[in-house]
Amino acid sequence: MKKWLILLLTALTIMVLTACTTSENAGEEEPEDSSDGEETTEEESSDSEDGGEKVLQMNNGNEPTSLNPPSGFDSVSWNVLNNLMEGLTRLGEDDTPQAAIAEDWDLSEDGKTYTFTLRENANWSNGDPVTAEDFVYAWQQLLDPETASPAAFLGYFIEGGEAFNNGEGAVDDVAVTAVDEKTFEVTLTAPTGFFLHVISNPAFFPVNASVAEENPEWYAEADSFVSNGPFSLESWEHDSEMVMVKNEEYWDAETVSLDKVHWAMVNDTNTEYQMFEAGDLDMTNIPSEMADQLIDGDNVVIEEQAGLYFYRFNVTEEPFQNEKIRKAFALAVNQQDIVDYVTKNKEKAATAFVSPGFTGPSGSDFRDVNGDLVEFNPEEAKQLLEEGMEEEGYDELPEVVMSYNTSDSHKAIAETIQGMFTENLGVDVELENTEWNVFLEDQKALNLQFSRSSFIFDYGDPVNFLESFITDSTMNRTGWSNEEYDELIANAKTETDEEQRWEYMYQAENLLAEEMPFFPVHYYNQVFIYSDEVSGVVRHPVGYLELKWADKQ
Repeated sequence: MKKWLILLLTALTIMVLTACTTSENAGEEEPEDSSDGEETTEEESSDSEDGGEKVLQMNNGNEPTSLNPPSGFDSVSWNVLNNLMEGLTRLGEDDTPQAAIAEDWDLSEDGKTYTFTLRENANWSNGDPVTAEDFVYAWQQLLDPETASPAAFLGYFIEGGEAFNNGEGAVDDVAVTAVDEKTFEVTLTAPTGFFLHVISNPAFFPVNASVAEENPEWYAEADSFVSNGPFSLESWEHDSEMVMVKNEEYWDAETVSLDKVHWAMVNDTNTEYQMFEAGDLDMTNIPSEMADQLIDGDNVVIEEQAGLYFYRFNVTEEPFQNEKIRKAFALAVNQQDIVDYVTKNKEKAATAFVSPGFTGPSGSDFRDVNGDLVEFNPEEAKQLLEEGMEEEGYDELPEVVMSYNTSDSHKAIAETIQGMFTENLGVDVELENTEWNVFLEDQKALNLQFSRSSFIFDYGDPVNFLESFITDSTMNRTGWSNEEYDELIANAKTETDEEQRWEYMYQAENLLAEEMPFFPVHYYNQVFIYSDEVSGVVRHPVGYLELKWADKQ
């Protein structure tokens, strides 16, 4: 395992000590299966091969949820946004934060106030300069309750941010200031050593304030979209394809090798693989039924991804208001069988919630310290189900419907888990599936009784996952609430003693296992087959795809 988080923490420590820097995807969520779109034209293929126009053919799986930075909080939006836009920092090829739109910054002695100096040559694709006011506008929009951003909780590190988002404070109390055109200042509620990593998340990208004020829907179509990152948006045929072109206004345009990126939108892995084989895509996921024959191929790249595939219980609906029944369902699932015989992409079976790769102050991995908390145990599962049903006075279990969003891989996992419930609990559950956007809205509204989910870390600290399950978090989506848990997370976000801070997080994860509002299935990795012509594609463990350094021969 590459020690990306050790590098991250080392880099962050150096940055905080020096108070400046000199030098880069639930959140969510949704590592969606990829595929489909229009074929590369003969002219494009020929140009790329002959050293002319370099066109990278990719698949995004689905239509982005939104290309408005505070709203597009999932991987199908991040894939595109992270290449069209850029924040104050950007994760580099080593997965650590580097100077981006901000060329440097200072940190106050109390560790709470950052003063960022923006690059003089940072411009929008329409030629406007990127200003400090653009960041003020965007970050206030992120926290504005009217925006209803699913990423707003990331802004709670900012003084006044949580109160404004909760309707208890004013926008003027949010501690973000445009000192002058190229100087941006933010004050935090407490020292936060990983803040430079947090603000590399697309939720913190700037918005061209003058463009947005003139057209509030600026992000919805290609002809009105303005970008400040490596690429600009040339065309967008909704639910079908997008085309990005190199942004000549980007401050680091000379680093960008690709001329164009063509995005297809097909959510079937088998179709995606067929397109790759036909030369219509430059990379592909591996269909699970072909994993055995393809996984060890020469062009297969397996990279870490900090995240979890899991199932949520809606604790406001029967029978999952009962803790023992929730635990019964969790312990009836054999995660190892799922990764060995269903997904077959060399993922790690998940026996707890925080994924491996987070190194604490003791030098040990979070996962090693807190151990296995959810282990397959069909005998205990049966006993817990009986006890839970007795507590609720059930002669028979109420109907259980297990929901997932449309995808061949999600379907295969759901059918396998369905069989495990029948075999290990004697319970028959019904399966239902809907398209991603409908599914997501239903899950957020607690309209689903029992549903699949996933979380890809937004920044490199375990608290990012754990904070998703505090009361009323937009990421919670279970109806579960626990005052002790909320207090542990609040402490973990403000404690300056690192050993104590990690102890709060260990306790919080243990509490999740005790009450089981959801259960884990597997930790994520990233498995792709690349064509021989492609190089330099970077997939960060926290879920952002980078094409800034990509090339195609």
